[in-house]
Amino acid sequence: MGLPRFGRPKGFEGDSSPNLYVANCGPAVGLSYDSIASVFSAFGELKGVFAADDSGARVIVSYRDESSATAALEAFDGHPCPDLGGRSLHIRYSVIQPTSQGQVNDSVPVSLMASELNIPGLYLLQDFVSIKEEETRNVNTRRKLGELPSFVSLILERISSFPNLDDSANIVLDQLTVNEYPTGVGLSPHVDTHSAFEGFIFSLSLAGPCIMEFRQYAECAWLPNHTSSPSMKMQSPEDDKSFLRRAIYLPPRSMLLLSGEARYAWHHYIPHHKIDLVKDSVIRRGSRRVSFTFRKVRTGPCQCEFPQYCDSQR
Repeated sequence: MGLPRFGRPKGFEGDSSPNLYVANCGPAVGLSYDSIASVFSAFGELKGVFAADDSGARVIVSYRDESSATAALEAFDGHPCPDLGGRSLHIRYSVIQPTSQGQVNDSVPVSLMASELNIPGLYLLQDFVSIKEEETRNVNTRRKLGELPSFVSLILERISSFPNLDDSANIVLDQLTVNEYPTGVGLSPHVDTHSAFEGFIFSLSLAGPCIMEFRQYAECAWLPNHTSSPSMKMQSPEDDKSFLRRAIYLPPRSMLLLSGEARYAWHHYIPHHKIDLVKDSVIRRGSRRVSFTFRKVRTGPCQCEFPQYCDSQR
């Protein structure tokens, strides 16, 4: 179930509401939602405490009735709260905003382990490289195209012994994509085109963390762009709400493997956030994140078991 969306009420400043917009309060300033709820529940029954935005420092406290909200506002607004670390809270009334019919809520639980997502073919290995190995040199753009650069040889050797793969010893990867993501920059939902690449896609995260979301749409509920593109992107992924959503946290130096169903039938996506909420903890993305994505170029048509998603078999 999606979280409600809140905003300040229209009209004059004194308009009341059972919902409070509370600034200088939240996980980013060291206050858990449970501790906030415990303090504010002294004024009446709560519906819940919700994130007001992606900052992690502003929350919505929602009461069952307006009188409880008014009492809390009068007690806490502009005053230090000893039970919340002595922080001075800035509080205004708030209202629930209607959600448009086609809007997709950003909130989805984030897992730390691939097995928790229940997506066949998805694997995550943490600390795939060491901190020292993470300090990879920059890519020389003048380097002649051909063999993969020598500095990834160690990574390729470790991939060859990747667990959970029956034929890992026979994997030959010949394509490398290096992307740099400044803070707040993500990745649009897409599936790497079936006809372009083989069935194993390895993605190494370096320098900074992020969350990756996976979406599986109903058959024929999406339309790919031109098949010449190296990935099949949604023309308008937010227009259809009939999809499953999963999310996983990718720490620095971790290696993610997309294979089987995870590679062929699920869109992967990195939200455009500067802060991610992971298991009630706020994770700030670094100033940059670098990903190394290894693939095998396909030389013939794809014959995967997911023809409804396959550009070779449609």
